[in-house]
Amino acid sequence: MDSLELERTYLAKELPKEIDGADYVEIVDIYIPEGDGLASLRLRKKADKYFMTKKTVVSDDASEQVEQTIKLSLREYEALSSCSKKRVEKRRYYAKIDGHDAEVDVFYGDLAGLVLVEFEFANAREKDEFVMPESMLADVTPEEFIAGGMLAGKKYEEIEGELERFGYKRINVDGIK
Repeated sequence: MDSLELERTYLAKELPKEIDGADYVEIVDIYIPEGDGLASLRLRKKADKYFMTKKTVVSDDASEQVEQTIKLSLREYEALSSCSKKRVEKRRYYAKIDGHDAEVDVFYGDLAGLVLVEFEFANAREKDEFVMPESMLADVTPEEFIAGGMLAGKKYEEIEGELERFGYKRINVDGIK
């Protein structure tokens, strides 16, 4: 199924208070192919559901992408997951921030300390008129280094220099439920 995804991605200044008690799901993303470039094919384990997704940027604006997703069985996911070691582990919280639905990604494992917040929009006008909430540090939507396919397989220390350009400070995620 194809869908146009309109979104903006932000670095959080701190762990958003809105995730306290919010629903969340554990996610493991695996990006194919391996290598240094941006991988556009993603396998996802989201709780006990499995998917394969291909994202294609529509124009020069990374906030608009066509997303093609198909469901996989556990067996299919397991067979395909051995194709790559480019992995990302995170907990995605669903919350309202400044009245807008947000997905707060709290990374674990090699990327522990990174917290990204994504807002999706129904149309281009809504996306273009969106004002960054005060609790966000910077809009990193156009930054290639923050794309899942580029983060996968990296350690926090490898992206720390890029994050420092925005004044980002590693967030302590120990003990978060």
